[in-house]
Amino acid sequence: MGKSGRFEEQMLPLFGERVGDSDEAPALPVQQGRLPSYIKDHRARLRARFMSGGAAALPDYELLELILFRSIPRRDVKPLAHQLLTQFGDFNRVLSASPERLSEVQGIGQAVICDLKILEATAQRMARAKVMQRQVIASWDALLDYCHTAMAHRETEQFRVLYLDRKNVLIADEEQGRGTVDHVPVYPREVAKRALELNSSALILVHNHPSGDPTPSQADIAMTRKVEAALDALGITLHDHLIIGASDELSFRSEGLL
Repeated sequence: MGKSGRFEEQMLPLFGERVGDSDEAPALPVQQGRLPSYIKDHRARLRARFMSGGAAALPDYELLELILFRSIPRRDVKPLAHQLLTQFGDFNRVLSASPERLSEVQGIGQAVICDLKILEATAQRMARAKVMQRQVIASWDALLDYCHTAMAHRETEQFRVLYLDRKNVLIADEEQGRGTVDHVPVYPREVAKRALELNSSALILVHNHPSGDPTPSQADIAMTRKVEAALDALGITLHDHLIIGASDELSFRSEGLL
């Protein structure tokens, strides 16, 4: 798992098992509505292993099984967990996959999609809570974790702005735009205008590269310079521009591009 994996893992104990949903993909028929003993025993053993050893005691497909137990109460979900990992690549990419792509997987219904999206949103909220209203320099690692949790595995580019006060405390985190697989529109005047509205003294730009490679393009560099110029005119500092890749990130400040 990537940087964001530990956040999702913390939420797994919240996912118990529920009665089947009418919007779920059809399950295998079970005689008299009872859960077969081999499935029931497997689920009990898996939960016990998780509770005694934590996420480290389970491979990714078994973590996914724990989530799927709640969504699909009446059939063996191990094959589906393997199928999801094969199709999307890893645990994090399964959680961050779009509902449209998830629905293309045979056996995945709206209940499964909803549970995966709830877990993804919860992981992002937990990561975000560790950086909001805190000084960025003192919580830089937590900030990077949050950015990776929220953006690293998206299939299209997303552009966010982190607004800071005079003490470099993060006061707002806002999505400014979404784009295609290799482009997102950014409007420097809108970024500067919003900074004034928030009485922000500095900000950090963040966007992701769905390709996984955080190397900046010439368009990224040109856009950053335009935003910096718009902010300079207002006495607002651009601290950094982070590009989030699949497993690492690039800092314009560290690379001498700011």
